[in-house]
Amino acid sequence: MLLENKNIVITGASSGIGEQVAKKAASFGARPILIARSINKMKKIAEDIYEESGINAPYYSCDIGKRDEVERTFQQILRENEHIDVLVNNAGYGIFEEFSDASIENIEGMFQVNVIGLMACTKAVLPMMTEQNRGHIINIASQAGKIATPKSSVYSATKHAVLGFSNSLRMELKHTNIAVSTVNPGPVQTNFFHRADKSGSYVKNVEKFLLSPDKVASRIIQLMLKPKREVNMPYWMDIGSKLYVLFPAAAEKIAGKLLDRK
Repeated sequence: MLLENKNIVITGASSGIGEQVAKKAASFGARPILIARSINKMKKIAEDIYEESGINAPYYSCDIGKRDEVERTFQQILRENEHIDVLVNNAGYGIFEEFSDASIENIEGMFQVNVIGLMACTKAVLPMMTEQNRGHIINIASQAGKIATPKSSVYSATKHAVLGFSNSLRMELKHTNIAVSTVNPGPVQTNFFHRADKSGSYVKNVEKFLLSPDKVASRIIQLMLKPKREVNMPYWMDIGSKLYVLFPAAAEKIAGKLLDRK
């Protein structure tokens, strides 16, 4: 679909992939609606968008991990906008540690943001999209939802949940004009690792494989223009994930050293 005058809601919009999606969408004439915790960061991004594209991008402070904030924020967004055309569920975080070291608090936190929060945002916009009989839900998952790796047991579980939810929701909406897509990137050079990998060892080990937020955002814009089931990147991880499904035991044995970089 064309993006001009489309309202695109983006969670996790204060940096990284979310920021780049907002700026690129505006360059296509869309109106990004920003959601994140940091009001100051979003204010700066909105100013940049107006300066670069002449688009007014509203922004809302919201912790996706808190259901009351999600409900309140989306109620306001729905009141202030006649239509929501695209929802990009981008907010999420991970903590890389062995499961035996993971606290229940951290486990609940990751599921609350990565899964429950994503579902809450989706549930908030579905009635309007259903009434419009058009829309596009784009869930940013991860290659971690396709390929298991050590020290990612909880984070990987949240992304498996996102993929399962997205695939089922797509089938539930098959008789509508609402598309459901997932984007499954490998490691991306963002602030994600400030929390996930405090030692910096993982980033150092995979530095040459890191995707840029700009590149991922470009693929997301392409997905908006021409919806498809899912996007996997980089290409070699896409191939690897398919082999993993076919030969999981062999893949874990052969690629053990390659995957164990945390």
